[in-house]
Amino acid sequence: MKGRILAVDYGERRVGLALSDPLGITAQGLETVEVNSLKEAISTIKRLLVEHDVKEVVVGHPRNMDGTEGEAAVRVSRFAHTLERETGLRVKLWDERLTSVAALRAMHEMDVKIKGRKGKLDSIAATMILQSYLNFIRRDRGG
Repeated sequence: MKGRILAVDYGERRVGLALSDPLGITAQGLETVEVNSLKEAISTIKRLLVEHDVKEVVVGHPRNMDGTEGEAAVRVSRFAHTLERETGLRVKLWDERLTSVAALRAMHEMDVKIKGRKGKLDSIAATMILQSYLNFIRRDRGG
């Protein structure tokens, strides 16, 4: 499927976002959005879907290290289901274990101060989730 893919690192207060290029090869971070409700998060994402002609959405799924689903994973699953129902687009849950750790490491390597920059962390995490998904798709398709 050609078209842009939007990645979402969903949190109850902040939503990190990343967008693929039209060919689905690279991920670029978008803004991190401060939200007060599920409804506000869905509304913001719906606007971005139209604005960027998005064909698919990938949502980071925060599983526990042993693969089980904790409270956060259940909350994200509900969010993904609601987003799929509200948009009519395919919404794929993608394992995000260790993504925040990798994003923190990347910020450290770029010498970005973390204090007061949690929004940047969420955007980097969304970018890593999306790039991981894009790499998987390419491998799966033999490209």
